[in-house]
Amino acid sequence: MPAQGKSKRKAQKKRTASPQLKHKSSASARPSARPSARPSTARSNSVKVAAQFPKRHDVLFKPERKAYVRRVQSKDALEACVFCGALEAGPSFDSLLVYRDHHAMVVLNKFPYNNGHVLILPTRHVGDLLQLSEAESRSIQALLIKSVAALKDMYSPSGFNIGINLGAAAGAGIPQHLHWHVVPRWSGDTNFFPLLGGTKVVVETLELTYQRLLPYFSA
Repeated sequence: MPAQGKSKRKAQKKRTASPQLKHKSSASARPSARPSARPSTARSNSVKVAAQFPKRHDVLFKPERKAYVRRVQSKDALEACVFCGALEAGPSFDSLLVYRDHHAMVVLNKFPYNNGHVLILPTRHVGDLLQLSEAESRSIQALLIKSVAALKDMYSPSGFNIGINLGAAAGAGIPQHLHWHVVPRWSGDTNFFPLLGGTKVVVETLELTYQRLLPYFSA
């Protein structure tokens, strides 16, 4: 075969092979379709966080509180309110009633969240905030202010939690009788809402708190 014919066939083979080579080179230049390692790292971190949730608390078991809550929420308790019972018994440590006037009263919380935890209530048995009269509202507000002033003088707290749980769904233990919580707070103490599940030390007895409060409301 002539040399010229061989050279022509070689040139044709090069021309037909070049597009394939181009295609291969362009494909190799494309970025890899494999996913990066970031999503898997994020999933790993989320698994670790999930394993640590919820955060464990030290638990102080208080079976007597459960019995108390069941008792005050029972059918009989609806007819015999513990707050109305305290009002009928009159001010004493046994009733935990510190003070009363015609429209409102101050009672110690039997299971305090902090030292000096008091409750402010209307003397009338009412569970609907919208049913309070103007006179009742004024008297409750006056006792809230008086209680804060007394607790400030007694304990010098860093702050207060003051509020009401309106209705059983909102956490009210005795929803049939309105009651406002006044809880002294100190920087670094346990948060107000998880106290029932965590460990809490109340360093003052209820009897001592009662005796210390009396002079502020007897004047």
